Amino acid sequence: MRNQTVLTEFLLSGLSDLSGLQLPLFLFFLLIYLLTFIWNLLIIVLIVSDSHLHVPMYFFLGNLAGLDLCCSSVTIPRMLFDLLTKRRKINTTACITQVFFFMFFGTSEALLLAVMSYDRYTAICQPLHYVQLMSWKVCAQLVSIVWCLGFTNSFVHTLSVLNLTFCGSDVLENFFCDLPQFFQISCSNIYLNILLLFLLGGFVAGGSLILTFLPYVYIFKTVLKLQVKGKRSKVFSTCTSHLTAVFIFYCSTMFNYFHPSSGYHFPGAKVAPVFYATLIPLFNPLIYSLRNQDFRTAFRRVFQSIFSFAIQNSSKLKPHS
Repeated sequence: MRNQTVLTEFLLSGLSDLSGLQLPLFLFFLLIYLLTFIWNLLIIVLIVSDSHLHVPMYFFLGNLAGLDLCCSSVTIPRMLFDLLTKRRKINTTACITQVFFFMFFGTSEALLLAVMSYDRYTAICQPLHYVQLMSWKVCAQLVSIVWCLGFTNSFVHTLSVLNLTFCGSDVLENFFCDLPQFFQISCSNIYLNILLLFLLGGFVAGGSLILTFLPYVYIFKTVLKLQVKGKRSKVFSTCTSHLTAVFIFYCSTMFNYFHPSSGYHFPGAKVAPVFYATLIPLFNPLIYSLRNQDFRTAFRRVFQSIFSFAIQNSSKLKPHS
C-alpha cells in the first residue's frame, strides 16, 4: 500500500458517542443478530431437511438466507465488540477484509434477487417448461455465476482501495468499514475510484435491477389473465414477498453508495448502513416465511417430528413395572 502517512489502524465513529446509549445499543443489536442468525439458520435447516421444499424457489431462498447470515456476521459482531469495549479501533488488514466480504455478499445478494425473479417468471409464464428450464444443473450454474460475479466485483473494488493514500484523519464515519468512508478520508485523487464505483457498481446494480423487474412485466400480464381468483392471489402473494425484499434492499443500498459526493455529511447518513447491514438480513427471512404456507407447514412437520421423537425417547427411559 503506497501511503504518505502509514496508517496501521482506523477509528470507527460508531453509532453514537453518548456513553449512556452504548449498553442499550449493544443489547438491541445483540438481539437483532441472534434473531437474524436463528431465523436464517432455521430456514436453511428446513429447506435442507424437508423434501417438500426441494424445489428451485426454495433452493434460491436457502442461498439468500446463507448470504444474509454471512453479511450480518461480517458487520454486527464487530459492532457489538466496539459497543461493549468502547474501543472502535480496527487495523487496516481487518478493515479492508471487512470491505471485501461485505461487498462480496452484498453484490451476490443483488444478483441472486435477479435470479429469483427469473425463477418466478419461468414458473408462472412457462410452467410446462419449468422443469427443463430450472433443472438442478441450471440452478447450480446460476448460483455459481452469482457467487463468481460477486467475488469479482468485490475483488476489483478492494484492489482500488489498496492504491489509496491516507493522510490526516483516520476516522471512518461508520460502524464498519465500507467504500464511501474510505473515499472520505483519502488524500489521493479518488476520481478513478468513484468512476469505478459508478461504472462497475452501476453495471452490477443497474443490470441486476433490470433483470429483477423485467420478468415482472411478463408475470403481471400472465397473472391478470388468470380466471381463478384464488390462484391469482397466491401468485401475487409470492411475488409481493420478493418485490418487498428487492425494494428494501435497493433503496437502502443505493442511498448509501450513490449519494451526491464522497464528502457529503448529514445527520441521517448512518441510517442507511444500519438498515442494509443489520436489518435487511433479519427482514428477508420474515418477509419470505411468515406469509408462505409451505414454510408454515414445514415448521409444523419439523416440530411435530421433534415432539414425537422426544415422547418416544421419554417413554423408553421410563422404568418398566
